[in-house]
Amino acid sequence: MFSLAIAPNFASTIVTPDIAWVALLPLLILSGAAILLLTIASIAPKDLSSSAFALFTGISALASAISAIPLWTRVQDAERGPFNTIAGGFSVDGFSLLITFLILISVILVTCLASAYLSDEGVAGPEPYALILLSATGGIIIAGASDLIVLFLGIEVLSIAAYVLAALDMRRVQSQEAGMKYFVLGAFASGFLLYGIALIYGATGSTSLSAIREFLDSAELTNDALLLTGIAMVLIGLGFKVATVPFHFWTPDVYQGSPTPFVAYMASAVKAAGFAALIRVFYGALLSYQTDWKPIIYGLAIATLVVGSLMAIVQTDVKRLLAYSSISHAGYILVGFQSGSNDGVTSVSFYLITYAFMVLGSFTIVSIVGRLSGGKTNLQDFEGLASRRPILAAVFTVFLLGQAGIPLTTGFFAKFYVIEAAIEARSFGLAVTAMVTAVIAAFLYLKILVRMWLDDNDESDRMSMRQARANIPIPFQVGFVLLISGGFTLFFGIWPEPIVELVREALPIL
Repeated sequence: MFSLAIAPNFASTIVTPDIAWVALLPLLILSGAAILLLTIASIAPKDLSSSAFALFTGISALASAISAIPLWTRVQDAERGPFNTIAGGFSVDGFSLLITFLILISVILVTCLASAYLSDEGVAGPEPYALILLSATGGIIIAGASDLIVLFLGIEVLSIAAYVLAALDMRRVQSQEAGMKYFVLGAFASGFLLYGIALIYGATGSTSLSAIREFLDSAELTNDALLLTGIAMVLIGLGFKVATVPFHFWTPDVYQGSPTPFVAYMASAVKAAGFAALIRVFYGALLSYQTDWKPIIYGLAIATLVVGSLMAIVQTDVKRLLAYSSISHAGYILVGFQSGSNDGVTSVSFYLITYAFMVLGSFTIVSIVGRLSGGKTNLQDFEGLASRRPILAAVFTVFLLGQAGIPLTTGFFAKFYVIEAAIEARSFGLAVTAMVTAVIAAFLYLKILVRMWLDDNDESDRMSMRQARANIPIPFQVGFVLLISGGFTLFFGIWPEPIVELVREALPIL
């Protein structure tokens, strides 16, 4: 006979971390809403429409944003300030909450767009909305991650849902191809990221970002090859997520093949989460090694700016053109990030906010034109748009001019602040490259503007087809997306001070 003796005080030896559940409320609302949405849909699959799923998703994102408002008030209080939870694995500070609000706003606007056009693209049911909620949950985890393991989990939650979203249109081979490319290359990049985390742990003895920073600030490594290799591999993994050159190959094909509403989500929320991860790791934990990683960021920024701008010029499909434009904008964000200063981080935050609204509005217009043109988004499908839909053309002009950095738009100040941060960091070559590529980028946006306002095909059959499709009404929720995005781009392009003050109060703190 064998007996198992259990210490009477065994339970007292188990240490569980203190959890501030209020801090996790935005995450719990989103993830709980995704599970509840699928549960309701499975019980009553025939009684609920796609509009009901979209409404539920929008309300859930709004509730999550409302639950984060008291947290913002607390972290801005000088007496209480930012705090950690889950044994220091998740931080609640101004930066994490700023990215949280940006992701949730993107979810609300993308949901409005998706509810109007997903049925036209052959995507129905609750699955896309549940995936958007889960992906946004991963993005919020990334924004507040104070541990490399937590960061990796957030990236995987965000990415896996995004892979499925890209391949969700079962009628189109391009969508299946886009999802497969996104998944394969994403898994490859995740492998680099995980190996990099392991090497950093081996060099510092911890995965906690604050512990890594304290170790590197206090210790002098006689041989830091292990740490530098880990930094390089982490940079490769995160570089894929934000589509920097040479880790950008997936972007044009995925943007072209995926359903347009999901592309809008990838270009806004997913990109913001990716750069949040970069800031958390390199600005938060590895700042003392900036002399080693800043030259790499310098080279990546130049390559991303040049390749993104030049490749966009030769594109004939607007979705691919905007994909390379997105790559170019990632280069501008790297310009601010490369400075390694507080001003650089605030310029990155400002750029992420303003670009999110511009790209959401741009892909909304592309989605509308694709619907009017039978699903095609070639440049010739935008010919004469001003004569058929003048308001639509005018709004698209605002978004394009904003992305080109024309004054009186938020895009002008976004480019100005990142270039200013580069100059203050004495990265003059990078600043000059950014200004030159801004001129090149203006030419590619001009290509679309010329097609919309000056070109018009006179072929009778195409004209009659266009006239018939021009009578298709624009849904109210799509007009709402354009109103919010366009209004934000113009209003804060004239008066950017509120956004500037907001990002200055949202620095990441370990």
